[in-house]
Amino acid sequence: MDWLPSKAPATVSVGIASTSAPLPFSFSHLPRLKLPHILLNGNSPTVKEEVKTSIRTSRRSFAFLLLFPASIAFSPSLSALPLLTLERYTDEVEGFTLLKPSTWAKMEKAGAKALFEEGKGANNIGVVVNPVRLSSLKEFGTPEFVAEKLIQAERRKESTKYAELITVTERLDHGGRPLYEFEYTVDSTRGGMKRIFSAAFVASNKLYLLNIAYTDRPESPLDSDTRTVLEQILHSFDSTV
Repeated sequence: MDWLPSKAPATVSVGIASTSAPLPFSFSHLPRLKLPHILLNGNSPTVKEEVKTSIRTSRRSFAFLLLFPASIAFSPSLSALPLLTLERYTDEVEGFTLLKPSTWAKMEKAGAKALFEEGKGANNIGVVVNPVRLSSLKEFGTPEFVAEKLIQAERRKESTKYAELITVTERLDHGGRPLYEFEYTVDSTRGGMKRIFSAAFVASNKLYLLNIAYTDRPESPLDSDTRTVLEQILHSFDSTV
């Protein structure tokens, strides 16, 4: 773990022209994930059925948890942001780290282990951490399987007019565990088009979820500089355990 950034903030200055509208991040209380208890002794039909039930429940619960941070309401304006400086944020207690804009305020919200907002509830970054019975994302499914469940659940929301997956990737965290990354767009009646960057990994029987939300409207689409910064934040998400 000696390659991880030190506790002293490391900054990266990136030029960014923001012309989109802010979207306040809305976390509500996130229920703890309770999966069926499984005794893996013997080969009886009852035990096998319990295992199948647990996997199905795990996948449904994971899809819910992954979608939860994307429940976002929009506000109508965004101040110009000519220069964005990123700094390292590390939660030693929960065991995760990421880059975040130095000017974005850290907010307190039930269910969020970390929440950073621009201005008055503007574009945002959030992290949630919840206990799970499984030890790896591979037990939930492949990146493509999880992405498909994610988009399906997004499309079923009453407020969603359109949802489209852009990219799905997989990498390893610093402990060698699988980490999935997703990018997709959503058009919502809550405020219009938004771009979502998400990442998830499981470590020490905890599910870690990062959600980055940014407006992406036809009249002011996400520019390449902003996208570069958001991807840098996405790829910086990692475990410290």
